[in-house]
Amino acid sequence: MDISFELVARDDEAVTKQLAFIESHLPFVNIINVPDLLRFPIRSWEVSRRVNREKYRFIPHFRAIDFDIKSTRLFDIIDEFALQEVLLVTGDPPPDMSYKVYDTRVLDLIEKTRERFPELKIYGGFDSYRSSVREEVQYMHDKLEAGADALFSQPFFDMRFLEIYGEHISGDKVYWGISPVIKEQSRRYWETMNNVVFPTAYQASYEWNTDFANQVLSYAAKTGGSVYFMPIRIDLEKYFAGIKTR
Repeated sequence: MDISFELVARDDEAVTKQLAFIESHLPFVNIINVPDLLRFPIRSWEVSRRVNREKYRFIPHFRAIDFDIKSTRLFDIIDEFALQEVLLVTGDPPPDMSYKVYDTRVLDLIEKTRERFPELKIYGGFDSYRSSVREEVQYMHDKLEAGADALFSQPFFDMRFLEIYGEHISGDKVYWGISPVIKEQSRRYWETMNNVVFPTAYQASYEWNTDFANQVLSYAAKTGGSVYFMPIRIDLEKYFAGIKTR
């Protein structure tokens, strides 16, 4: 089972601290994935120069709407940074509308990138709270058919819901997302911005969130899947002290 840590590159100091924490506290992590967040100055692929790539696999995220499908800019970045794995997502509208975006469909970008780099590992994403189960499952399989090797889910917060999606995708094709939500303010954000429905048993506590993470890890191990952690503004030591990977 692969276990990835989603590193948020807010600035150089944040990158340094997170890499040091992974190195010293998380021996079970073998992948570092980095979202490309326009509100921060560091691009996801630039973090590759900070990661020990002899020890960790590295997966930067790329937003399809940032790339003209007719251009080779994405391919040039892959070559320049010697990337072996990439995660291609549609991308949210930029915070500053002066930032140029394109109408590039992520399915088209996956297909074109696969044609250019037959050996590259390409990942897509899926969001179980975005639409109906039927529509999202179809979109998942469309991405796999376009050339994605596997998919990263948006975080789940309910094992029953996760298992529904688990029935529709092979374990080796999915990285289940885990994101601890330990404040009611954070819960409201997920509900408002991401349409998340939390189970009635949910509690805004480290104990509930570590227990849920351990359930996801157990499920992934049994089904041949993998996981990634998206820890946002939490006490990393306190949270990961309760995580059981065996």
